[in-house]
Amino acid sequence: MRQQLEMLIIFFYIFYVIEYYYWFFKLKDGFLAYKRISFEREAYANEQDLDYLKKRRFWNFRKYL
Repeated sequence: MRQQLEMLIIFFYIFYVIEYYYWFFKLKDGFLAYKRISFEREAYANEQDLDYLKKRRFWNFRKYL
């Protein structure tokens, strides 16, 4: 939800769809395309860190592009 709020929700979904299709056409696999989306990579990489949102920097998903 933090990622969505940072991008004013609508831009999050636009970027999400664009990134998904970029990876889908490059990898030819829907599941792998989903796993390569920067928002998902950030979420999966930090899902065990319960304090992540407290120390997360603004637009930190860019690190996973």
